[in-house]
Amino acid sequence: MKKSLFKLQCPAPKFDFDIITLAHGSGGILTNKLLESGVFDLLKNDALDKHHDGAFLNFNGEVAFSTDSFVISPVFFPGGDIGELAVNGTVNDVAMCGAIPQYLSLSFIIEEGLPMSEFWDILVSIKYAAEKSGVQIVTGDTKVVDKGKGDKIFINTTGIGKIHSKANIDISRIKTGDKIIISDNVATHGIAILSVRQGLTFETDIESDTRNLNHLTKQLLDEFGNKIHLFRDPTRGGVAATLNEIASEMKKGIVLQDENIPVDTQVKAACEILGLDPLYTANEGVFMSFVDEDIANDVVKLLRENEDAKNASIIGEVVDEHNGKVLITNPMGGKRVVHMPIGEQLPRIC
Repeated sequence: MKKSLFKLQCPAPKFDFDIITLAHGSGGILTNKLLESGVFDLLKNDALDKHHDGAFLNFNGEVAFSTDSFVISPVFFPGGDIGELAVNGTVNDVAMCGAIPQYLSLSFIIEEGLPMSEFWDILVSIKYAAEKSGVQIVTGDTKVVDKGKGDKIFINTTGIGKIHSKANIDISRIKTGDKIIISDNVATHGIAILSVRQGLTFETDIESDTRNLNHLTKQLLDEFGNKIHLFRDPTRGGVAATLNEIASEMKKGIVLQDENIPVDTQVKAACEILGLDPLYTANEGVFMSFVDEDIANDVVKLLRENEDAKNASIIGEVVDEHNGKVLITNPMGGKRVVHMPIGEQLPRIC
C-alpha cells in the first residue's frame, strides 16, 4: 500500500493541545494522554499493550541487536520523514547482520512547541514503516526539552531479530575474488536532503530512497545461504567510507568499476553542480553484498526482480593487491584511490 493511502486510514485523534508542551514530558496526566491517544493506540500490539518499562520477548537461537539515533534536518523531506527513517534505519542494521528484524524500541526527544499535527504525521510514518518491515514497536520512552534546546524531534530506535538459519555473515569470510554487489542507485538520500536545505535548494524531484531492506536480504539468504559473506548498508560516508572500513579490516584490496556504479541521472547532475562525489554521499535504501564469484550474476538477477533493487549491479571485487585500499577504474583503464572521507559532506543526514 502506498504511504499516502495508508495515512488516510490513520486519522489523527482530537488532542487537548495543538503543540507539544514541557508538561507532555513530565510523566503526568499529559504524558499519559499523549501516549494513550497517540502512541499506544496507533502502534498497539500484545507486547506494547502491557505498558511496562520493557518488553517480554521469546527467542530461540542467536539474535542480532542494534541501536541508532536519528537527528535529521529537516524532519520532513522529499520521500519521507524522521519517523520512517528511524524504523527503516534500525531494521536495516539488524538485517545487515543476517537477521530477521522482529521488534523495535522507540524513544522520542521532542522540542517544546512541536505541532501535534506534525507529531501525528511522524507517528503514522512509523506505523507505516513498521508494518512494511514486519516489525513490532514493543517499548519506548518520551522526553520533552525546552524550546530552543532541540530541533523539533530526535528519535532513537533499537532493534532485535533472530539470525537467519542459513546466514553466516562475517567479514572474516570474505575472500579474494568475491564480487561486490550494490542493490540500487547510490547517493539518492543525500541529494534529496540537500535539495531542501536552506541556501542549497535547486529544482529537482529527487526523493529519498529510505526503505526497509530486510525482505531483500532474507530472499538472498533463503536462496544463497552462506555464499553471502557480508551485508553492509552505506549510510553516512556513503559507499567510499563503508568500503574503506571493510578493506582495512579484511587486509585485502578492493577494485571498483566506475561505469558499473548505478547513479540516477538527476542525482549525478546534482552532484556535478554541487561538487559532490556520489561515492561519498549518504544512502538510506541500498545495501552492498560480498558474495562468492559463482553466484554474483544470480544475485543480481534476483535483486532486479524487485522494484527496490531494479538497478542492482556488480560494482567491484576483492583482490590481494593494495592491502587495505579501495581503487576505482574508469572505462579508459585509468585508476585512482578512493580515500576514506575526512569529515562529513553533509551533517544531520540521518
